[in-house]
Amino acid sequence: MTVRIYDSKQQTIVDLQPLRAGEVSMYVCGPTVQSSPHIGHVRSAVAYDVWRRWLEHRGNRVVFVRNVTDIDDKVLVNAVDEPWWALAYRVELEFSAAYRGVGVLAPTYEPRATASVIEMHEIIALLIERGHAYPALDGSADVYFDVRSWEAYGALTRQSIDKMEPAADADPRGKRDPRDFALWKASKADEPDSASWASPWGRGRPGWHIECSAMARRYLGDAFDIHGGGLDLRFPHHENELAQSTAAGLGFAQLWSHNGLVHVDGEKMSKSLGNSIFAADLLRSVRPIAVRYFLVAPHYRSTIDLRTAGGSLEGGSLAEAESAFSRIEAMLERAARAGSLPDVGVPDAFATAMDDDLSTPQAVAVLHETTRAANVALDAGETDAALARAGAVRAMLRVLGLDPEDAVWHSGTSAESGAGEHAALTSLVETLLTERREARAAKDFAASDRIRDALAAAGILVEDGRDTTTWSIT
Repeated sequence: MTVRIYDSKQQTIVDLQPLRAGEVSMYVCGPTVQSSPHIGHVRSAVAYDVWRRWLEHRGNRVVFVRNVTDIDDKVLVNAVDEPWWALAYRVELEFSAAYRGVGVLAPTYEPRATASVIEMHEIIALLIERGHAYPALDGSADVYFDVRSWEAYGALTRQSIDKMEPAADADPRGKRDPRDFALWKASKADEPDSASWASPWGRGRPGWHIECSAMARRYLGDAFDIHGGGLDLRFPHHENELAQSTAAGLGFAQLWSHNGLVHVDGEKMSKSLGNSIFAADLLRSVRPIAVRYFLVAPHYRSTIDLRTAGGSLEGGSLAEAESAFSRIEAMLERAARAGSLPDVGVPDAFATAMDDDLSTPQAVAVLHETTRAANVALDAGETDAALARAGAVRAMLRVLGLDPEDAVWHSGTSAESGAGEHAALTSLVETLLTERREARAAKDFAASDRIRDALAAAGILVEDGRDTTTWSIT
């Protein structure tokens, strides 16, 4: 089947038609390594990790590039007690740890901006030659993109130039128009010498937007299939990337994809509100596999609202995610005791949902429906049917990066201890539930109630359905 994707530029869902048959090239804006990663960064990484996994499942070779912006105004401002490059590297390691913690695959290439300065010079020179960029009017080493020289400027976000805010990335005195944005920034007296490079226009450093255009071109060529990133990057970053790359004569991205943001208790995360959820705190408080489930279950373009329990991460939305995923794990462990899980494909309904702009809410619904069906079959003693359904569940989990048996969840991090503790708890609970079912079958309701009450006292809620019994941590 054809994979369909929402193109933010066309503002509609279109068929994905790769430039090279059987290969999909993706460039995703990675972190500006100025400060520690928060849940919004993790959400974006997980969204495109699932895209990548599904495209590979559909038989494509995926060349996946995620950059690191290691030189930027904010990096320099935040480097107070250490060199800017030391801050950048330290924070980059934090991002890498956060990505690994939620099972995000390593990119095919992960370039740093500082390694592609020459490629930035090449694009800037092309833009000047074509009449779309100019050296600063005040004689400094600044170079600006001339937004009014490019008729298609504003095409990504469908804005009129006259209604745009001035570009705040450089001093306006050297600009023809306040909306012109910086391609090259002259070095400043209060900035370290190590934060500048020689260029045909004078010593300086790159503007933010030119960095991604250069890295995408270096690793994916003049044209590639998908450009992804957070919704907050559409303007000005992605708008400016598109303008400068196409004005330089590059095909650039065929499709644009943007993931939704994360709110906390109904509000946007911000420093002023003090409600940012940092990745390290998140992964210490909740099992990483449950965090990934929480991020995968909503549609990647939707806004996720993380509800806390009075500010605690161990309640609210994440507790619900833990409970929901635990039910899937419990079924798999029950099935594994009944026999070996067959290697089967994903259900058609799951594949249809994933092909349709990565509709994970519908796909996760199929996952839970299949889990319930497997439990019903196990309760009825229909072992072959149960194992087939459990195998389908395992196949879906693999595609979503949620297979509990994947080594990533047993890598010596907090994930390992969390997974081990959960497996032990599940084994004990399922043993007690088996004894309870036997007591109920023998009409020993006093013993059945004792087991249920003992589990309740330990914080385990037991719910009896018509055909199966489920449990969750209250």
